[in-house]
Amino acid sequence: MSVNNKLPADIAARLQLAVTEVIGNQLRDNNPPITGETLTRLVTEGFSETEAMRLIGQVVVTEVIAVIQEGRTYDEASYTAALQALPKRLVTD
Repeated sequence: MSVNNKLPADIAARLQLAVTEVIGNQLRDNNPPITGETLTRLVTEGFSETEAMRLIGQVVVTEVIAVIQEGRTYDEASYTAALQALPKRLVTD
């Protein structure tokens, strides 16, 4: 997963580690199941596991930013829809 190039390197590294941990927890706990399903689908479609994790990470970051900016709670339906839309939601660097 690539993080915003405008962030200081130490903050970008911590953010990347945190997002990777979130995804890892979701995969380990199978909660929500869509995360593992999406990883499998993307790898089957030809993405490397690293690329697939990067795409999923972009969805995680987008959801976290929305929660913060909009002052709302986590929306699993929105998260699920975003994962199902991958790879169309790919954010270019």
